[in-house]
Amino acid sequence: MLRFAVVGNPVSHSKSPLIHSLFAKQIGLSVDYSRVKVEHGEFENFVTNFFAGGGNGLNITVPFKEMAFHLVENCSSRCQLARAVNTLFLDKQQRLVGDNTDGVGFVTDITVNHSVVLKGRNVLILGAGGAVRGVLSGLAKEPPQRITLLNRTESKARHLQHEFESLLPIEIGSYSELPQRQYDLIINGTSLGLQGKVPPISPSLIGGGCCCYDLMYASRDTDFVTWSKNHGASLALDGLGMLVEQAAESFNIWCHMRPDTAPVIRHLRDAN
Repeated sequence: MLRFAVVGNPVSHSKSPLIHSLFAKQIGLSVDYSRVKVEHGEFENFVTNFFAGGGNGLNITVPFKEMAFHLVENCSSRCQLARAVNTLFLDKQQRLVGDNTDGVGFVTDITVNHSVVLKGRNVLILGAGGAVRGVLSGLAKEPPQRITLLNRTESKARHLQHEFESLLPIEIGSYSELPQRQYDLIINGTSLGLQGKVPPISPSLIGGGCCCYDLMYASRDTDFVTWSKNHGASLALDGLGMLVEQAAESFNIWCHMRPDTAPVIRHLRDAN
């Protein structure tokens, strides 16, 4: 039996065990996938002991993604871009390897599952945290015409701009002085939904045919998805599809088989 786990703090809300059990059933593999809450200061020891004990792979979630990046001996180019790890495994030389599947999860969900074109489009991104960093690493493969990045702390947004400037055309703005242009895609990467709020932007930014995408997901429409629908977005999506697609990429890395994500996304929607 293959043994996997998702590690975070908190982690009790994670849907990863259900998602990977559905993948395994679909493929016909025997898999043990658990949730593990790890206290701060114990993460490195847990990772070491997990793989020493025969574990096959770990998913890493908040707040350990950046810490995992500094633990690995080797990592993928997309992981280098994101400077964060959400997937760990050992290579044939027993070295700890890291990858980041968030960006490809986002791109696959929005382009394959929802037929949204990214290349050449005008994109607004709200927030500059780890989730946005992952999305930017994915967008580097299908670069929009222009990305406007807004964050409450401008210095954090500017740091991302400098890191990705050779790959993506990013300009920095502020919520109070945002250029009044319309966008083809608006991505909410903030955590304001946890407070029942949406970013302070004008509905006039929603262009014709605009897709609004919330990186968060919930059992009902997130506040940003509701706001987007109420103000005329052609498509308003939450991050559940991204969650499943990034999990499928992790599963493929570990098991060298790619599951069909569509029935898993439907299962999760129906369960909500």
